[in-house]
Amino acid sequence: MLLGGIITVLVAFAAIIKKYEARMVLCTAGIVMCILGGAINSAITAFTSTMVHSSLVPTICTVMGFSFVMRYTGCDKHLAIAISSAIKKRKSVLIPLTILITWWISVAIPSAAGCAAAVGSILIPTLIAAGVHPAMAGCAVLAGTWGSAISPGTSHNPFVAQLANTDVMTVIINETPAAVIASFVVIAALTGIAIINKETANAKNSNKIVAGKGAEDTFKVNPVHAVIPLVPLILLVLGSAQIAILPFVSVPLAMIIGTILAILVTWSNPQDVCKKFFDGMGNAYGNVIGLIVAAAVFTQGMAAVGLTDNLIEIMKSSQSLAKIAGAFGPFIVAVLSGSGDAAALAFNGAITPFAEHFGMSIMDLGSLAQMSGAIGRSMSPVAGAALICAELANVSPMELAKRNAIPMLLGVVTFMLLL
Repeated sequence: MLLGGIITVLVAFAAIIKKYEARMVLCTAGIVMCILGGAINSAITAFTSTMVHSSLVPTICTVMGFSFVMRYTGCDKHLAIAISSAIKKRKSVLIPLTILITWWISVAIPSAAGCAAAVGSILIPTLIAAGVHPAMAGCAVLAGTWGSAISPGTSHNPFVAQLANTDVMTVIINETPAAVIASFVVIAALTGIAIINKETANAKNSNKIVAGKGAEDTFKVNPVHAVIPLVPLILLVLGSAQIAILPFVSVPLAMIIGTILAILVTWSNPQDVCKKFFDGMGNAYGNVIGLIVAAAVFTQGMAAVGLTDNLIEIMKSSQSLAKIAGAFGPFIVAVLSGSGDAAALAFNGAITPFAEHFGMSIMDLGSLAQMSGAIGRSMSPVAGAALICAELANVSPMELAKRNAIPMLLGVVTFMLLL
């Protein structure tokens, strides 16, 4: 039975790496393991209970609804172009500023592909026009997209909060210092690579202007519109238990307030905004909640065949082993598959609840697993964000992956050591 479970898990992750539908793979593998363990009903229970989870579903769905509204109203574009206009004349720090800005914007736009499209379409042409090598311009944006790992809108932070029996902002505030330091390590490493390879902004390459350059010059930025994507994040931070300047603000409330403000300041049709908000919620349920449901079935299957108990016993012997597994398991799968979500959710569902048995807190181990998956995605040549950045820079995705490899490895090691 245990051997059958191990084989099933290996086949499942091989299928995910080969880009088979992750929800299908995880559900199928979970059901197979439940059958092997004689507990088929537990798979159905895990499926149905996760479908209606009282904290995960409202949090993730409302964030994605707000994201769709930002795209519809153009507020995300105002934010991206406002920042681009502020940095384009500072050629000596273009690369580090681009990574840093993308990193923080991705907190407000938690979809890596969505952030790459919104920010990359503005910043990549700006960098190339300033003389940055096209591949390095794409790398700079891609390297910043893992900032979404500290967003309340990513599927993982609410999931870890639920496991740790706390609120999502407590999880985010706990992991943010290590994540910020890791981001500066990534910035320093990629900037160093750019300098060594002579791919920074220079006059020799400044005439290589790509299509789209100058788009920000004809677009009039409205400062109020540019602030709207940041409003929910500001409310959540000020209303968190650690800051407590405002009364407690839940994630759904913050997103709804942000949506109402977007209607008021952009004079958008409320009916159309409402449709976009619910379109976003539906997209989140189908793609993000659906993956969490599938991961719950998978982890239930691992428990049914005794695989979870055996892994826990092995990890009890060494805290270092647990850290390495939490960091590099999701990281490697993310690099190979382009998505760290499936691996991180499976790990957090099966192993993280028992973190205290091997000397770690649930928050720390859960954050480590999800953060490493996000960082790994930022060096994957098959990730959606990488494909978008490569297309905007007109280079091969492999050119981005090989430049981002060392910075991302250093980033995940830094986060692991600090956490």
